[in-house]
Amino acid sequence: MDSDLALRLMTDMLLSAAKMSAPILLATLVVGLVISIVQVATQIQEMTLTFVPKLIVVIAVCLGLGSWMLSVAVELSKRMFEMAGTL
Repeated sequence: MDSDLALRLMTDMLLSAAKMSAPILLATLVVGLVISIVQVATQIQEMTLTFVPKLIVVIAVCLGLGSWMLSVAVELSKRMFEMAGTL
């Protein structure tokens, strides 16, 4: 295995990880921002007020986009095994 192939494998892995985590991270970012604005406006400083909605959104995103995330992971695995077969 040369360094070009190793770099390509690492790039593919990191891009797939970013693709799979982006929807969850963006959704929790938006929910956290909205909850923070509501907390500032109402002056309610309760820790569970931020945790529970984020948890619900993460579960909803995982249920909604879980099959797509799994297909990205399976596609990456297929490419990795195909490359491993050619070594």
